[in-house]
Amino acid sequence: MKYGEKPVSIQSLPRLIAALSLFAYLSVTPAAAEAFRIVALGDSLIAGPGLKSEQTFSARLEGALLARGHDVVILDAGVSGDTTRDGLARLDWSIGTDADAVIVELGANDSLRGTNPAFARAALNAILDHLSARELPVLLAGMIAPPNLGEKYAAEFNPIYSDLAAKHGTILYPFFLEGVAGDSRFNLNDGIHPNASGVDIIVEGILPAVEALILRIDETG
Repeated sequence: MKYGEKPVSIQSLPRLIAALSLFAYLSVTPAAAEAFRIVALGDSLIAGPGLKSEQTFSARLEGALLARGHDVVILDAGVSGDTTRDGLARLDWSIGTDADAVIVELGANDSLRGTNPAFARAALNAILDHLSARELPVLLAGMIAPPNLGEKYAAEFNPIYSDLAAKHGTILYPFFLEGVAGDSRFNLNDGIHPNASGVDIIVEGILPAVEALILRIDETG
């Protein structure tokens, strides 16, 4: 100790040690990483009409992923009534610059209205082209045409999702409503939209595909 310096008192040692420990911790501990932001772009199956906010697909999926140790935020970009072309039209403002990945769930309303499958294919292809240009990993959730539209319509509509997923190298979940469609136990009174139990089944089914999407975020990030 140099001449003129005051000795450190015994009483101040604990505070000095605590301060040095905090300094050392901050010096070697990296800043906490921000949560991944995944946008769920879709129609009423994402928006969840008739459900409480905590029962919707985005809320339940986020909770399931957090429970499995994933630091994620699922952003709800579902608009009731949207077709594939509606989703394409609002793509830029629905998916902000802070998005890390996208779940695309569109096409149910196209098939319910009997829209030409070529239009849905073209719109979904344009969506995937645009997201690819933005270097955003995508999970494409498939749809199946209602049986009442006939075999010819189904033969044109149903392969759209697998075809586009193969073309773009996109993760595919073949049928968003797997285990739920047509089962009154898991749908609201309209027979179309999942109830809370139905949403839980959808989340359980799609969860591995979403975890594969998160892995792609890690790989591209």
